[in-house]
Order: sequence, then C-alpha cells, then structure tokens
Amino acid sequence: MLSTNGRLKLAIQKDGRITDESVTLLKAMGLDFDIRSRALVSPCRNYPLDILSVRDDDIPEYVQDGVSEFGVVGENIVVEKGAHVRIVERLGFGKCELAICVPRGGAIRDLPALKGKRIATSYPKSVREFLQTHRLQADVVEISGSVEITPALDVADATCDIISTGSTARMHGLDVIHTVMRSEAVLISNDKVFSSPDKNRDAWQLLTRFRSVLSARGKKYVMMNAPATAVERIRTLIPGMSSPTVVPLAQPNMVAIHSVVAEAMFWEVMEKLKAAGASDIIAVNIEKIIA
Repeated sequence: MLSTNGRLKLAIQKDGRITDESVTLLKAMGLDFDIRSRALVSPCRNYPLDILSVRDDDIPEYVQDGVSEFGVVGENIVVEKGAHVRIVERLGFGKCELAICVPRGGAIRDLPALKGKRIATSYPKSVREFLQTHRLQADVVEISGSVEITPALDVADATCDIISTGSTARMHGLDVIHTVMRSEAVLISNDKVFSSPDKNRDAWQLLTRFRSVLSARGKKYVMMNAPATAVERIRTLIPGMSSPTVVPLAQPNMVAIHSVVAEAMFWEVMEKLKAAGASDIIAVNIEKIIA
C-alpha cells in the first residue's frame, strides 16, 4: 500500500497558481519523476519519495495527519486551515496578498466603514480572526467561487480574497483598502518526520536539497582578476558568503578573486569592481549552495 511503502510523501498542488514552480523547484533538486495528468502519485526514480498531486486546500491536513510528511502550499492556506504543521522553509514564489477590496468610488474607504457590512470571502476563518483583532462587527459571507463579482451582484459590500497583481480586482471595479496578510509558497512538515527512525535520514537529506537550491537562487558566482593591492577594497564590495577566495596568478602582483554576489545588486557591484581595478570579470549562475 502507498501509506506503508516506507517512502517519504510530499504533497503539491495538482493544478493551480504554484504548481509549475513547485515542480520546477523539485526538478532543480535533482529529483527524477514525471507528473502525469490525473495521476495522484508520481514516484521519484532516484529518491525514496512519492509526490502526491492533490487539492491545495487538503495539503495542510494531509501533512498534519501524517498522510504526507511534507507539503508545498501557500501560507495563506496553512493559516486558513489552522492545521498543526511546521513551516520549514519559505520558497520565494507564489507571492500574493489576502486583501480587503471595496467598490471604487463607494462609501467604504477604510476599515471602520466596514462596520455592519457584508464581506465576501473564500477565507472565512482568516477574515473572522482579522475582524476580531480589529474589533470590527461585520458579516462574513463565505463564497467558494468568484469572490470579486459579489459586490456587483449585491451579495456583499466588500471582498477579502487573494490578489497577486490586483488586475482582476481592478477589472471588476474594486480597490484595495487593506492587506490582511502577505503570503508565499512554503514547505511544511508534520511534527513526526524528523524523529521517525525509518525516515529521519531521508527527511533531512531532502531538506538539505531544498535549502541548497533555495540558497543559490538570486546569486551569481563571480570570478575576476585584480592587482593584489586592490584585494582589500574589492573585499568590502563582495564579502560573499564568508570571505572571497583569493588565488595568486602567474603574473606578478596579480590575483584571481572568486566570490558570490546577489543578482539584484550585480550590475551596481560590477561597476564598483571595475573602478577598484578588477578585470576579466566572469559571472555564472549557481545551481546549488550547500552550507
């Protein structure tokens, strides 16, 4: 049986906003598997891991109940379900906001104006907790479909839903007046996986793979030549993970310097390196960093 085959289980969203990026991340970790349409289970051929493709709403409870040791799911779903799971890593994709929106040009422009109003949402638990925290009395209208059309249908006076760019809300004549929470994809686990004698080693190795790929994202490995006298100046520009690697060259008083630079500051740093005396600068992508 699947539940007793001794392999780790990792649940991902079967079809949705973070599915493709979840699969891309797992492939970058060196996992060899095929996601087939309508298949619940995708076994890894080179690791004792089965990938479960399920509804995102079910993932927190599957992990909590031990059906799956790990899960990749939006943090907003974890909070809404209130499952007893651990957020092991934030994955940096699927970023969005749970936001309160109101009709553009209407009477509701701030939170106090929501008093006594109807708020349509697919996240009733999160909205009720938010209202309680802010001591607001409002009616929560639970909707499972298109929340953004409810004000136009006079089903609600405001909405609280997930937005990424806000374009859908604007298209329906809605403005954001408050962000309830910010969310992104997270790796979650249950409390038992790291203490299980049978799965402890495989679980830690899988987590190491996650962390090595995540650590490498947004970074460049930079190599350059420079005068030995410029090393201290260059070192202040690219401290890297701990300190740059400095290797003497055959040419007298010249060295090769290797380090890691965040891609977001790549071009700014490159100009500063050239000004400090660096030449023959090479930057390459990094697949993995293992601390």
